[in-house]
Amino acid sequence: MEKTTKWYSVLKDKKTLPEGRVQTVTAGHQGICLTHYDGKFSALDNKCPHQGGPLGEGSIENGLLRCPWHGWDFDPCSGLPPGGFDDGVKTFEVKQEGDEIFVGIQEEEKHQDTISDVMMQTMVNWGVDTGFGMVGHSNLAVADAMMRLEQQGKFQFFGIRHEGAAAFAASAYGKLMGKPAVCFGIAGPGSTNMFTGMWDAKVDRAPMLVLSGQVNTQVLGTGAFQEVDLVGAFQTVANFNHSVQQNSKHSELMSLAIKSALLNRDVSHITFPDEVAFMPKPKVEEAQTPEGRITPMNISPPRQMVAKAVDMLANSKMPAIIVGHGARFHMKAIIAFAEKLNCPVITTFKAKGQISDHHDLGCGVLGRSGTPIASWFMNESDLLLVFGASFSNHTGITPKKPIIQVDYDPTALSKFHKVDAALWGEISETLALIEEQTKGKLNTVDRRKEIASRWSIWKEEKASRLKDESEVGLSSIAVFEAMNKVVPDNAVIAVDVGNNTYSFGRYFEPKNQSVLMSGYLGSIGFSLPAAMGAWAAQGKERPIWSVSGDGGFGQYLGEMMTLVKYNMNIKHVLLNNSEIGKISKEQKAAELDVWKTSLHNANFAKYAENCGALGIRVTKNEELIPALEKLRDHKGPALLEIITDATLI
Repeated sequence: MEKTTKWYSVLKDKKTLPEGRVQTVTAGHQGICLTHYDGKFSALDNKCPHQGGPLGEGSIENGLLRCPWHGWDFDPCSGLPPGGFDDGVKTFEVKQEGDEIFVGIQEEEKHQDTISDVMMQTMVNWGVDTGFGMVGHSNLAVADAMMRLEQQGKFQFFGIRHEGAAAFAASAYGKLMGKPAVCFGIAGPGSTNMFTGMWDAKVDRAPMLVLSGQVNTQVLGTGAFQEVDLVGAFQTVANFNHSVQQNSKHSELMSLAIKSALLNRDVSHITFPDEVAFMPKPKVEEAQTPEGRITPMNISPPRQMVAKAVDMLANSKMPAIIVGHGARFHMKAIIAFAEKLNCPVITTFKAKGQISDHHDLGCGVLGRSGTPIASWFMNESDLLLVFGASFSNHTGITPKKPIIQVDYDPTALSKFHKVDAALWGEISETLALIEEQTKGKLNTVDRRKEIASRWSIWKEEKASRLKDESEVGLSSIAVFEAMNKVVPDNAVIAVDVGNNTYSFGRYFEPKNQSVLMSGYLGSIGFSLPAAMGAWAAQGKERPIWSVSGDGGFGQYLGEMMTLVKYNMNIKHVLLNNSEIGKISKEQKAAELDVWKTSLHNANFAKYAENCGALGIRVTKNEELIPALEKLRDHKGPALLEIITDATLI
């Protein structure tokens, strides 16, 4: 069947391309080098046959069109090379209507699925429907496959300003949702930029799927431009880590990558050599689904450990429950059991907000970022029941008390010291067994009045600290006390690292908010990209806020433009003390001079305005709540810059 020719307008006014000049234009998907020579307009394929150099960026010299990359010459009208060689350039029909120039292109063939298509279709079949990253020359085939899925409403992709931000966004998405998002980059530096965020996901046990471009396989190992051995580079961080080959089982490779990310709560990485990604998919291969491919996770613990835990609970008068980030999807069952025990519920810092500080059993955060309430009840207990916590030194769970530990990961059990009853199992499943077997056996003291009393003491202490004032700036205590009154109860709040985050842990009192942080890695710059991940996950249902210092915001401040581009309704609270205050504090604690921690800052509120967002700046206490309310009520991205004193934390 003869193909029809479709005509595309490529030049509205012929006068804009003078005699003897060339330029790049596009007709459909076809790149064209449009030439004007010897009174004639001609259309040549824009790719030089040598190495694909863009002829439309070249020039006509001595009657010949010269490729800008390596100087190969062609006739500017016929595309033929001098000297009778057979490596000429394809030409296309041209017609002129008035001053407008048209190029005729044969109707394109229907798209034939590639290896990238079958792998991306498998990916969305497994429920991975969100991606963050940057499109570039070595990942174009994968990006093209993603684009088709986005057009079908099966996938959403957010182009960012730095791949490091994409990795943090994907990590935060995994922490919030318990399923992976895609982090996407090109070969070489685009992929190595993702490394920090990959580690953040790994150490906080968040599933993540990383897809990277790669140079053509035929030049691997030769030191080609942007060639990095990405499989080797990511060996330490990616639990599943493979390169796609022409004869791979492509849909199976993607299925295993996602399955590994979900079951191991870890990072999976697949890299796509450029020419392989463009290859047609094998005729026998079809996109896979997760049906029958993944086991239910309701693992029951060993019976002897359940029996021991039941006996310990039956003999306890004053138990306390400690929950970590690993318990975040099981809090309803945990709180219900705590109400039967009448016992305090304490969280690690990563688990902040998993129980409301306003619940009559909630005791806030334990450890360096915590409150004296939490440490009091840990020390006054006769048994600790620990769900999904890792016993990090930041939290400081005492090993001196009898401990029941429940975790889905057997390597996390008794990791740092002996635990009396270590229960390997899914938390809700394990808790159901404990509840069933402790019926009629519990005889615990109701701690509610004591919890209320300790909260009263702490609130008096906070009120006293709130009186501290400075001519330099506001106190972080004042900032978070104001946020307690304004931030919506159901918000997701992404926080950074530094003194601002320690103060958040100590002074912000969550109701039903979810908190996201770079827990074990403690990476500066996390909060704003993490808020992007949260917005992509739950921005239609919940308000999304983020908090950082000026040091953290400076890491990825370019992403304010991403917020505006996608109209991400994110509210960023920025504590600006012109200092990396946490490091200054550490230098003083080490009895050293404070060195190289001061910062020269822009007016961040004006910067936000220049990006197209709302920008507000506050320098007085009385301005705080009105400014936060304006931030909250604004429809679209907004930033509140608060000038603070680094010593008032």
